[in-house]
Amino acid sequence: MAQLVSSLGTLARFAAASAILSLALLSFGAAPLAQEPLPDPVATFSILGYDPDTGELGGAVQSRVFSVGNGVLWGEAEVGIVATQAIVDVSYGPRALALLRAGMKPEAIVRAILDSDPDPGYRGQAWPKAGRQFAVMDAQGNYAVHTGPQASKWAGHKTGRFCTAQGNILAGEAVVNGMVEAFEKTQGHLSMRLMAALDAGQAAGGDTRGVQSAAMLIVKKNGGVWLNNDVVLRLQVDHSPDTALAELRRIVEYWNSRRPQPRTPRLP
Repeated sequence: MAQLVSSLGTLARFAAASAILSLALLSFGAAPLAQEPLPDPVATFSILGYDPDTGELGGAVQSRVFSVGNGVLWGEAEVGIVATQAIVDVSYGPRALALLRAGMKPEAIVRAILDSDPDPGYRGQAWPKAGRQFAVMDAQGNYAVHTGPQASKWAGHKTGRFCTAQGNILAGEAVVNGMVEAFEKTQGHLSMRLMAALDAGQAAGGDTRGVQSAAMLIVKKNGGVWLNNDVVLRLQVDHSPDTALAELRRIVEYWNSRRPQPRTPRLP
């Protein structure tokens, strides 16, 4: 009996202590659970381009985030090329390629992907689809592009002949305008035209936060080195603050210097 009374007394004291703790939390407010910080938006500028003479499709991108090439550019030979960025849903890339493969047109793909986006947020926090930005180009160079109204300013896009440039957190519209102009005026391989577009965008102010990483992807059926390789170029400069574009250009120029040049037929 004495042990029972002692146990009851212990329970009573525990209950009283719990009640006091509850009142204290109500009085002073319990500290909220810490939320995991949201990742940086893929605030960037990118360009998609097509070369009708070679059939190559390509894209290039630069940003003040680490490893911007990880998730922005998606391509498949004889199918298309995609860029997905800003308040990014990386699944837009492979989904767009799948719809291109199924025969849908770029404009219809943009509508279908946006309409089917459930806007789920990111790990319990807002990550609004109204901030998405993405571009889709098919194997013939036809394209469609979308910039959401909540993409970080300045945000927008510019289209041209066989190319589309898009970006967010930019110095202004001159960035995308300069990219398209440079792409259209530059001669040579598609890689040099994409590189010229990135350089022009940076010269116009680029990403207002600066430069950290850059990437390029070019595809063509059996256009890559070795057997059954459709990847002509897949380049990433993942972390080179202030010099990522210079490093990407160095690699692109090196590759072009080694690329077999078309032979000019000899006159008889």
